[in-house]
Amino acid sequence: MNDKTGKQTASQSKASDAPEPPPQAQLGAGPKVVWDDSNMSSSFANVVNVLATREEMTLLFGANQTWNAQGSDELVVRLSDRIVLSPFAAKRLSILLERRVKEYEARFGKLET
Repeated sequence: MNDKTGKQTASQSKASDAPEPPPQAQLGAGPKVVWDDSNMSSSFANVVNVLATREEMTLLFGANQTWNAQGSDELVVRLSDRIVLSPFAAKRLSILLERRVKEYEARFGKLET
């Protein structure tokens, strides 16, 4: 807005000097991700364990093979897959899993562990 002399007011000049934010569609825009599952295999796991060092996180997946553990001092877990992640990828996986579990519980009910 101009004052009586035709000059811009201080508040107007500050607002006009500020750069416009980018459109929402451009934020985070990047290449389209194409999921190629031509070499993918599927596995079932009802047991998972995580090992960690400073440089990597290792996820071990397997299936409990001991269906009647009463009276046995041994629990057999047949490991089928090992996934090694950087700590950064493990953190992203943790965030994604937390989101999906919350969505699942909102839809199907709370999971008791």
